[in-house]
Amino acid sequence: MSNFFYLNSPLEQFQITPLISFLIIFITNSTFIFIFLALYLYIFIFILNKFIPTVFQQIFEVIYNVIIDLSYSNIGKNCKNYIPLIFSVFVFLLCCNLIGIIPYSFTITSHLAITFSLALTLYLGYNFIGIKKHKLKFLNLLLPSGASIFLVPLLVPIELISYIFRVISLPVRLFANMMAGHTLLKVIAGFAWKMLNGGLILFLSHFFILILLILLIGLELGVGIIQAFVFTILTCMYINDALNLH
Repeated sequence: MSNFFYLNSPLEQFQITPLISFLIIFITNSTFIFIFLALYLYIFIFILNKFIPTVFQQIFEVIYNVIIDLSYSNIGKNCKNYIPLIFSVFVFLLCCNLIGIIPYSFTITSHLAITFSLALTLYLGYNFIGIKKHKLKFLNLLLPSGASIFLVPLLVPIELISYIFRVISLPVRLFANMMAGHTLLKVIAGFAWKMLNGGLILFLSHFFILILLILLIGLELGVGIIQAFVFTILTCMYINDALNLH
């Protein structure tokens, strides 16, 4: 009974399983999706589109223009050096979020280890940039401009805790939304599948569940796009803080 429940568990889709193993090298389903996305983005965007313009090229040009506007509005004129990074982060997260909608695929961003690793890398990066540019003045980030000197003992610990929790809140938000959404889809899909064998009334009723499932898939697509955008815009804001302080 426990094995049956495990195989039909909504959390089964998040299990990392090895596909290919050679000596100490293991290629899991997560690694396979990551490699597939990397090859796809490199081959179809950076190679083929140079010779054969496609619809995908137009889509990515629109995304690139949006990222430029987003960078200028949140970072300012110093954003030129960071546009490739911000664009890469957004496209990577967008593809990881959306590819998980495909049946028998795998959602990389549903694992906290992946989102936390990305957030930590960015966190260390913009802190290094800020320290390199401002030296000890970078600590002014912990004290809002215009604050009274008497509020320093209160504001600095609060700002420090808030600043440290950036590296936690950013990945947890993405991981939680993607995992919750995909779990809900699996539960509704499993419920509709069970209704097929429940008699005529349940068989006819399951079509309403299928309509709900289609609507939820559309909602999950929107959530995937929004979460990639939120992660990116917060990254822009954090880079702006590191460059310009308060």
